Amino acid sequence: MFNRSSHAARATRKRAEPARAAGRVAPIAPKSRGFTLIEILIVVVILGILASIVIPQFSNASETAKENTLKDELRYLRTQVIVYKAQHRDIAPGPTAADFIAQMTLHTDEVGNTSSSASAVFKYGPYLSTIPKNPVNALDTLEITTDSPPAGDGSHGWEYNPVTQELIADVDGTDSSDVTRYDAY
Repeated sequence: MFNRSSHAARATRKRAEPARAAGRVAPIAPKSRGFTLIEILIVVVILGILASIVIPQFSNASETAKENTLKDELRYLRTQVIVYKAQHRDIAPGPTAADFIAQMTLHTDEVGNTSSSASAVFKYGPYLSTIPKNPVNALDTLEITTDSPPAGDGSHGWEYNPVTQELIADVDGTDSSDVTRYDAY
């Protein structure tokens, strides 16, 4: 079968031979026809290796974000308990879960009585607008315990000991590092 483009290329090469021998014409480079199958396969394998390294790092990002949010919520809750105690004659909020929630989210007087509106008597608080959801188990409930230290079982969002003012995330198990327990945050 006759191919004009290859026939023209051969004719050009034949004419260039005597001139090339005399050193007058630069050599003709062969035409590039694209990538070979092997080259494409090598690139695909390299991309697969890079993806296997990078993707696991991003899949853990969501869990890490929840854990960091949990640490921030605990820090804020614990700080507000300390502020409440400082303003209420060294008495911590509680002793029941309903008392704790009311005393932290409503206005209070010096001894911890609550009111939905501020006044000259109910001049403290509110310390929280609502009890936040635990970002790991999505619960916003509070369990009062006498255990010290409290141990999370996952039944509530938070666990609180009013005697020791220990406040933990009520989550059973360890975080993404598989070393630190959630209730040790």
